[in-house]
Amino acid sequence: MSVGTIIQIGNVFKIEFAYRPAITEAVKELPERKFIYAEKHWTVPVMYSAAVRVFAEKYKLEFETVNTVEPETNYVIPPLPELTLKIPTNRPMLPWQPGGVAYTMEKQRLIMGDDMGLGKTSQAIIAMEGLNIQGKAAYPCLIICPSAVKENWVIEIKANVKRTGIVLKDSVKNTFPEFFRVGMSQYFICNFESLKKYFVTKVDKPEAGKKLRINNIHFNQKLLDFFKAVIVDESHKVKSLTSLNTKFTKGICIGKETIFLLTGTPIVNKPKDLVSQLGILDRLKDFGGYKAFEKRYCSGPREASNMKELNYKLNLICFYRRNKTDPDIKKYLPDKARQVIQCDLDPVHRKEYMHAQADLESYMINIKKQSDDQVAKSMKGEVMVRIGILKNISARGKLKDAFAFIRDIVEQGQKIVVFASLKEVIAAVQHEFPRSVRITGAEDGKQKQAAVERFQNDSKIDVVVLNLKAGGVGINGLQNVATQICFIEFGWHAAIMDQAEDRLYRTGQGANVMCTYFLGKNTIDEWNYKLINSKREIANTITGAEDQTEETLIDSVMTLFSK
Repeated sequence: MSVGTIIQIGNVFKIEFAYRPAITEAVKELPERKFIYAEKHWTVPVMYSAAVRVFAEKYKLEFETVNTVEPETNYVIPPLPELTLKIPTNRPMLPWQPGGVAYTMEKQRLIMGDDMGLGKTSQAIIAMEGLNIQGKAAYPCLIICPSAVKENWVIEIKANVKRTGIVLKDSVKNTFPEFFRVGMSQYFICNFESLKKYFVTKVDKPEAGKKLRINNIHFNQKLLDFFKAVIVDESHKVKSLTSLNTKFTKGICIGKETIFLLTGTPIVNKPKDLVSQLGILDRLKDFGGYKAFEKRYCSGPREASNMKELNYKLNLICFYRRNKTDPDIKKYLPDKARQVIQCDLDPVHRKEYMHAQADLESYMINIKKQSDDQVAKSMKGEVMVRIGILKNISARGKLKDAFAFIRDIVEQGQKIVVFASLKEVIAAVQHEFPRSVRITGAEDGKQKQAAVERFQNDSKIDVVVLNLKAGGVGINGLQNVATQICFIEFGWHAAIMDQAEDRLYRTGQGANVMCTYFLGKNTIDEWNYKLINSKREIANTITGAEDQTEETLIDSVMTLFSK
């Protein structure tokens, strides 16, 4: 009986075997052997073929040779199907989206791999509604996603179809199924880190020397049976076969007829990243099983083989992807788009925020007791200081969600421009992302230009973080490097924000720029963002006449909080 395998991959032998002390000591005697710790196998150059074959025969390891050179085959991926079902939506689909919806409904268990910004969320919601119309498994639907986008899913569900979603919280932990039964909600949204709290009753410790398996995890089966469909957003986060989140997600999805995995980067490093995702979909059997998939598509020095064939089969079986650069899509995209991500402040900063807000409200009550002249002369500046405190607390409280978003962009191999104001926030961004440069008021002209050039030319620099005042104007050269820009903090004026966005956006550049604003939920951020948008149409703001806008702004803030 074989205890392992030896596979010739290119110019090396890949040696894998179940742990045996004698075999482990013997393999160490092979010439130029190396242990690849991350993949738990050994390699030996093929020039030592004779020694390796003797080793294989002595310890009964199967000897195989894998052809890692892909044959010349013309793999033509068929076009996506046409959507023939009439699905009622609250807003029209974009021209490329019906095909994605039709394919999603046809396959039911698939990876939706469209490029960021093409509307995977909308297509998933509309496809789920389409399946429901057809009488297939749809509602109630569980959405598993990063914490940063939970609230965004609530908004997108309401914007696309006549359905509602709620975020799972402690207050509804034991009662949320009732929301579906009385027709109040069809979607239930949970972040990866909370899966254990809501769906796992117990995790058994594995036996000594063995890895944790799904069999060690006890799920609340009643809740698993409650859900008819599952959507996993940013599914590349469960690419690791060994992570708990992957095991929880797979356990929740077992037996489901409808599973949508959404990710702009299904393969982060190599084809093996697909294994866990295909496993969650119960699609590995369509590729011959785990071992066949690994042998066919994960071979060679780079652990990637027969890539054209893999891409072809994926598209036939359970995957589709369109890019923003595709001519048939690019012509429909706006040059610049904006999106909002609402963030729940962490408990510590929420408490701090509520205290500061109560302090401001008390101050406003005292202001109302005084004359208008007194307010105009001595109070307005103090109001803005206190408003600034609220904005600062919100900025610090939403860093976790902002970091998760930035990390996703970087993991997709893209660069990103980040705007903030507080020194503390800028420092936190650089600490979280060491492969970054900054442009603030502390740098002189030469240092700023050096930072721009590093961001442009150094492949090891993923992030540039700019102070809104110092980096919002006069900084050029970023637009040819990145198409993603995010604002952890933002100013009061539309002109300031438009100038900051234009560090990336240039008319006619041919690239879609996505501007993401992080708003603290139930904070001054929400009002601030509405104010910016309302002022975009005011001529004196657009032309940069900020003094008059500042006066109007203070009056608006005082009116808001005096209520």
